[in-house]
Amino acid sequence: MKLPRSLSGKELAGSLEKFGYRITRQTGSHMRLTTIEKGEHHITIPQHSDLRVGTLSAILVEVAQHFQISKQELIERLFG
Repeated sequence: MKLPRSLSGKELAGSLEKFGYRITRQTGSHMRLTTIEKGEHHITIPQHSDLRVGTLSAILVEVAQHFQISKQELIERLFG
């Protein structure tokens, strides 16, 4: 499955709720999300209308590493 091309930061934050992420803080146009599943983990997501593919990919790699799954499996579970 390919990465979505028109995904906003807010939509990604909503999708990541499946993995226990919650918005814990917002500074300017960036949101900080935190999960305590499988240990505490923080990620920062820009709140842009369309995330760049490279930015989205980097965020997903970081989340996949935290949950010790492949990026492809994460994409399927979030958007499949």
